[in-house]
Amino acid sequence: MKKILYIVLDGLGDGKYPCKELGNRTPLEAAATPTMDMLARTGQTGLMYTVGKDIAPESDIAVISILGYDAMKYYTGRGPLEALAAGIKINDGDLAFRANFATRGTGRNIKDRRVGRNLSTEEATQLCKEINKKIKLESVPARFKFKSTLEYRGVLVFSGIKNKLSGYVTNTDPAYIKHGLLGVAKKTGSYENMVEYCIPSKDSRNPNAAYRSALLVNEFTLKSCEVLDQSEVNKNRIKKGYLPANLVLLRDAGDCLPKLPSIKSKFRKNFGCFVEMPTEEGVALLTGMKIVPIPPPTKDLENDYTLRANMTIRHIKNFDGLYIHIKGPDIPGHDGDAIKKKTVIEMLDKYYITPLINKIDMDKTIVAITADHSTPCRLKSHSDDPVPLLISGGDVRPDNTKSFSEKACLTGKIGKIYGTQLMPLLIKYANANK
Repeated sequence: MKKILYIVLDGLGDGKYPCKELGNRTPLEAAATPTMDMLARTGQTGLMYTVGKDIAPESDIAVISILGYDAMKYYTGRGPLEALAAGIKINDGDLAFRANFATRGTGRNIKDRRVGRNLSTEEATQLCKEINKKIKLESVPARFKFKSTLEYRGVLVFSGIKNKLSGYVTNTDPAYIKHGLLGVAKKTGSYENMVEYCIPSKDSRNPNAAYRSALLVNEFTLKSCEVLDQSEVNKNRIKKGYLPANLVLLRDAGDCLPKLPSIKSKFRKNFGCFVEMPTEEGVALLTGMKIVPIPPPTKDLENDYTLRANMTIRHIKNFDGLYIHIKGPDIPGHDGDAIKKKTVIEMLDKYYITPLINKIDMDKTIVAITADHSTPCRLKSHSDDPVPLLISGGDVRPDNTKSFSEKACLTGKIGKIYGTQLMPLLIKYANANK
């Protein structure tokens, strides 16, 4: 039996969108990644549609899928996953959202969807406290809890006092659209950057519950703006020349937790995981993976990745496999910063992948490196492009791939697969005997 190292580099691929500033190459093509290239040469590569063709998935449904679960069968919305990770109990009929603090312009215009990416978790926590204390809901008998998770991110949970609520409502965040409960990213520039009114979805199973839910969301959105406008946190940010966090954008509602069979019962493997974001933590909790606590990511990439490499080396002996999800490349992808994304990929190769590979026994380890979705810098959003994939180590035979990139993986032996097919493939390689 071989160990499995399943490494997911969030938003790694740029698909069919090369960048002019990189000589018409993607950040992955342009990056100096000698160790990942070596793994590609000594292993096999391919491309993976993490959820399905023509779907630009969010991380939640993509992670569920690449862990081997039929996301269309189990998925109930991102909100409940993040609420679970935040320690908020979700009962069936509660309504949970992923939330972003944002900056409002005039009227319904959005100035910045992430408050310039410099809102601290401490500031966000204080803003949540003010909102929880000062807002009283009147449109529908209900309670709510708003909690900060990391930086500008948060979760919002409504609980009906008399009646259940429904996740079949639309987003107020214009950058994402829902198909049923499935959240899909819109292409940047394809939508008006304005706060959307929440309305019941056309495919709602309980129209009355969806109507109540939409009323609550719109009431909360208006009242939270009033509280945030008066907050000392925002007054201080404005004095310092920073954008105020004066808007809460909501997306990906769900009204119950998915019921997933455990990883151990499904694949007969004991998995641990390193995760940095609430979404992945929620999936890990639901699938029974043991979460290894790690410090949140910082701007010191060398230190972050060196620490994660050392922790991976230390903890792999305690599990049959480790699932490692690193946010790094996704952020500059959303910001449209191709140079920064290239640098992040190079730092990952140098300070995470290289020391890790130098310390483990590749004959006794299956290493997979891939992504949960593509985040092309040119789009500044997720795309429906398949992600690059490499599998190396153990008895995996080379397929003549020369490097690790979107183009190089196109001709790899693995071919094009779907996210649900990867875990069974890794298990097969891990269980194979020479």
